[in-house]
Amino acid sequence: MEKHQSTSELTSALSILQLAPDQKLTPSPMLSNLLHQAPQKPKPRKLVSLCIGVIGEYLEEIISDLSDISAGFPPELKLIVLAIARRRRLLNDEVLTTLAEPSWGLLDVSGSDITDDGLVSVSKICTNLHAIDISRCENVTAAGVSEIICQCRSLEVFRCGGGPRCNLTARRCLSLFKPKLNVIEADSWEELDTSSISSGAESLRWLLWPKIDEDSKLILSTECPRIIVNPNPSPIGFHGRHKVPIEAFPEIPLDHSIVQDIDPRTWASSVPPSTFAERSAKPPSSNETPLLPLAERFRLAVLSRETRLAPKRAKNARQNRRRAEREYLTNSINAKSVALAGQASKFLKNM
Repeated sequence: MEKHQSTSELTSALSILQLAPDQKLTPSPMLSNLLHQAPQKPKPRKLVSLCIGVIGEYLEEIISDLSDISAGFPPELKLIVLAIARRRRLLNDEVLTTLAEPSWGLLDVSGSDITDDGLVSVSKICTNLHAIDISRCENVTAAGVSEIICQCRSLEVFRCGGGPRCNLTARRCLSLFKPKLNVIEADSWEELDTSSISSGAESLRWLLWPKIDEDSKLILSTECPRIIVNPNPSPIGFHGRHKVPIEAFPEIPLDHSIVQDIDPRTWASSVPPSTFAERSAKPPSSNETPLLPLAERFRLAVLSRETRLAPKRAKNARQNRRRAEREYLTNSINAKSVALAGQASKFLKNM
């Protein structure tokens, strides 16, 4: 009796269940995120990336012939070479103008030796830039930033600051960040040029300035609230309304996505110069030539300079002496009379 009762209960319980063996099981969103974030086996690098890595490893030796070597490179490979040069502390105006391409959408020259001349040259070539990073560029002034903003009309992300001089340059560029309308006189609106109606950073949306002062931040938030300063990225966007682009993530380098497939050892050999204390604390090697004392090196440097400049100084002295003689003959009456008397005596002897 009890066995029959338990069997009937089991049958009724199984009838309630709806078993669907053909139904596909879908993991929950949380499980999908965990599986997506799990460490994956690294993929083998592309052959092109390996070749560019070899070029970047020996970039110091080929930097003088870079224009000839990169002449046939596509724009995306030139951008990779530029990113490697920046990481190896080899990026300057010449390298930048050699590699610049009109199709580039982003430009990261942070911490390099770029000057205003390099920015002016690249702004005329790369007019489609939407993100640029000039942070820690001590040689860039407001003139170079003005040219970039004027030429690159689709600029959305701008990174600046990073040092006392860079912060001063950024403060001087506040008027450039804010778009403004120009007063134009014309007979008809159809004759107006759209590029001359307004000026400034019209499309600028994200400004990354790590150590912005409160006055500058207040000016931007009051006069141009469209520009978001130092955004805090989140999975749902900025305040739930605007999605922060990857270029505006402060902790990610602007050119990180470009060199993802490049071996980091390509630029790992570029070691920053050690400080004076580290060099003095390092014991000298037996194979290294001992350094001369500072006074002796200074004496040799002065002697070398004097030897190098001696021929030039002698030439300048001869030129000054001849110039003084000509001026004396031209301005002095006695010298003129002596010269004319000499010419007359020669003429009489010839007769």
